[in-house]
Amino acid sequence: MYSQLTEQERYTVGAMNRAGFSARQIGRLLKRSHTTIQRELRRNALHLRLQQVQ
Repeated sequence: MYSQLTEQERYTVGAMNRAGFSARQIGRLLKRSHTTIQRELRRNALHLRLQQVQ
């Protein structure tokens, strides 16, 4: 079953992604599925693109 990431986990995902960690590496560290991490990264990437357009 899918459960949402906490605010702290989202911050960690973003920081680790910027530092060059893969979704699998982040998932292992947070004990989350890599697909959950990928989903979060895609969601944030879309959000950032929409902000840049405005």
